[in-house]
Amino acid sequence: MIETNILENDIIGSIGKEKYLCKISWRNGTFIMDEPESIAGKDLGPDPYSTLLASLAGCTLSTLRMYIDRKGWDIPEIGVQLNMYQEMETELTTIIKRNITFPQNISSEQKERLLFIAGKCPVSKILENKVKINTTA
Repeated sequence: MIETNILENDIIGSIGKEKYLCKISWRNGTFIMDEPESIAGKDLGPDPYSTLLASLAGCTLSTLRMYIDRKGWDIPEIGVQLNMYQEMETELTTIIKRNITFPQNISSEQKERLLFIAGKCPVSKILENKVKINTTA
């Protein structure tokens, strides 16, 4: 099987001696990630959980906008609200709560279709399927 990366360039992260402050580089710039003050970070940037959910939010909204535009529907704004929690039964399960909001003037058929399409965004597909992390040094 041939590996084909999804991203053109790797995401590169580094951390110095400042507790939890991470520098993350992507193809077009750099941003920082940090932990909240409640766990000894300085809250200078989003934490890893927030960044993960932000990825899902951005992908969901972009996927819905593409679909709405292709259908020619007059839906000027879409909102999404996310959070997550974990349960331990026989194994650890992470549940992501995603609430999508639309203007009141859309039909129930449009709403049902858009909720279905939200599940088709690429990040949703990644998170809902088996993921393996191959770590090397």
